Amino acid sequence: MDVRSQISMVFHLDKCIGCHTCSIACKNIWTDRRGAEYMWWNNVETKPGTGYPTKWENQDIYKGGWEKNGDSVSLKGAGKLKGLKNIFHNPYMPVLEDYYVPWAYKYQDLFTAPEGDDQPTARAVSLITGEHIDIQSGPNWDDDLSGTPDYARNDVNFKNLTQAEQESMFQLEQMTLHYLPRICNHCLNPACVGSCPSGALYKRGEDGVVLINQDRCRAWRMCVTACPYKKSYYNWNTGKSEKCILCYPRLESGQAPACMHSCVGRIRYLGVMLYDADKIQAVAASNDDQLLEAQMNIYLDPFDPEVIKAARENGVHDSTIKAAQESPVYKFVKEWKIALPLHPEFRTIPNLFYVPPMLPAMASVENGTYETTSEHMFANLDQQRLPMKYLASLFTNGDTNRIAQVMKRLLAVKINRRDITVGDYDKIEVKKALEVAGYDVHTANAIFRLTSLATFEERFVIPPAHREESIEMLEATADAKGETGFGFKTRPERGL
Repeated sequence: MDVRSQISMVFHLDKCIGCHTCSIACKNIWTDRRGAEYMWWNNVETKPGTGYPTKWENQDIYKGGWEKNGDSVSLKGAGKLKGLKNIFHNPYMPVLEDYYVPWAYKYQDLFTAPEGDDQPTARAVSLITGEHIDIQSGPNWDDDLSGTPDYARNDVNFKNLTQAEQESMFQLEQMTLHYLPRICNHCLNPACVGSCPSGALYKRGEDGVVLINQDRCRAWRMCVTACPYKKSYYNWNTGKSEKCILCYPRLESGQAPACMHSCVGRIRYLGVMLYDADKIQAVAASNDDQLLEAQMNIYLDPFDPEVIKAARENGVHDSTIKAAQESPVYKFVKEWKIALPLHPEFRTIPNLFYVPPMLPAMASVENGTYETTSEHMFANLDQQRLPMKYLASLFTNGDTNRIAQVMKRLLAVKINRRDITVGDYDKIEVKKALEVAGYDVHTANAIFRLTSLATFEERFVIPPAHREESIEMLEATADAKGETGFGFKTRPERGL
């Protein structure tokens, strides 16, 4: 057992209001500069929708992530041979139009335009060419145009729904949406790290944050192709690739990342997870129907004496182990089992987990009246507007039973809370809901508290940084190429 620590995240989608405060906080700190105008290390998408860059989830187009190759995995669209073939033209790389052409408005025209019969307007100007442009898209175009044929209806997660099921979702009384905030997943098996010919990408030993060494980056942009979440970007001004750094300078000083600190809905949680690095290749190469469960099992119980012993032997500090024991991420993912990774089928073993949204109940229009009432205060799963198949495509690699179980747990927490605060639920129904979820009242109350009333310190459990120890654990990622994408493999020796 090779125990390592990983900074992980949970985003609670039921609480996201789509305000984009997180995106703006990140933008102001990290990508408000030349060459990074189109980059949104943190972005918020509207689902159903095609996302940013457009259709990023469709790996038939972008060839991101890993594919199973016997007992191992290989990169879909990058790697030595594939990278050499595409060195002068990579058909799988998103172009600027797939993101959007960044623009500003020429506001001075409002004041300097000559007198005339028309109202002067501030035309859009490309931040790259300086020329006037007609705006074609933006970082969350789905938010405004989701109902048009070009956006929501092209969501790749509809692939398992019949045409009739899709059409029923777009009936006016049945339409729904939820927000999907995204940042780099800082994966355990990052395809970006495995794809880089220069060895510029690496995973920090002390906390698992994936970074790009700007001195070593040679602008091959294989990381842009390889990342299935499209969270590695190319800076056309500096000629280097860039990505979310999880605000590691803030983490090292005990502060939450800017996107999390600024989150209005308080949907974000951050904490340490301990995992067994010996299992990475086996997990990534699991069969499709075992992939999600295999990922869940790679994370270890921080209270297990054997895990603690192995962690200490591997150089994980006691303060980090304590942070793992208090981690809100561990509670959501392992204890309560209500947070799931986004698209585990990409086989990168992402460390950002989502609590799925509970959406409105089915509605109908009868005699001109919009009707949404159900037998109970909270509608059953078969009355949810967003089909389980859609959510399963997002979070469980198509396993509808798994996503349904998570939704039943979330429903049980709501019913339990309604019973406590209002008391209009039948006690037998409350007991039955908790039994189906596998919870007791204490657990349901604990989930409610961490979801709704948690303090800053409960949402962000950040271990003290130990860079003086971690530096000794790292080796050059260039020497570890060809592995499953993980950064360091051999035991470091003092003095070298």
